[in-house]
Amino acid sequence: MAVISVVSSKGGAGKTTTTVVLATTLAEAGAKVGIVDADPNQPIVRWAAKENFPDGITVYPDGNQSNILDLITKAAAENQFVLVDPEGTASLTVAYAVGISDLVVIPCQASSLDSDQAVKALKVIEDHKRLTGKTVRHRLLLTRTPAAIRSLNLKQLEQDLEANNIPAFQVQLVEREAFKAIFTLGGSLQRLPAKSVSGIERAIENAEALTNEVLSALKEGAE
Repeated sequence: MAVISVVSSKGGAGKTTTTVVLATTLAEAGAKVGIVDADPNQPIVRWAAKENFPDGITVYPDGNQSNILDLITKAAAENQFVLVDPEGTASLTVAYAVGISDLVVIPCQASSLDSDQAVKALKVIEDHKRLTGKTVRHRLLLTRTPAAIRSLNLKQLEQDLEANNIPAFQVQLVEREAFKAIFTLGGSLQRLPAKSVSGIERAIENAEALTNEVLSALKEGAE
């Protein structure tokens, strides 16, 4: 069992997309996956209500600071992997989710505004360490990056991450129509209609590469 929280204090950073991409990729590979939707807007619940919902995924709705630990504990008892999608602010809900996680993923677009917000998520992790003396394994994930051209902002952010020793995934979540389509049409990348959505195969390759790196990070943390 592993608990993975996807944390960002800024909307639009790719928090829910990352959660669904990881959850569906794991489920399509045969894993039992629970998703705790602790975002007040309940984006996971809305996605799950659409057609082609993947087998092997259970959604636990209405997470908040009063029940988040109970929901995660329940999901962990029933699944191999638990993905937590908390609200996009620095809150007790986020702090509780971080504290119980085996890995925290921090999605971030290549902009100064997003990187500033990512620092807030890193501070939540650092505050947890100061309170408990325990380090929570974490990785920053660059999201919505261009498929072909690496922008100046992206290059600068990559340099800043390295200079400040901030751990980041090698794989980036590339901007692709298929990632948006799973929220419009429902289901997973594997269940999207190839005639209606472009770039599905490349999106699947990207999702699988990211999932494999997440699994490697979890394995490192267990050693």
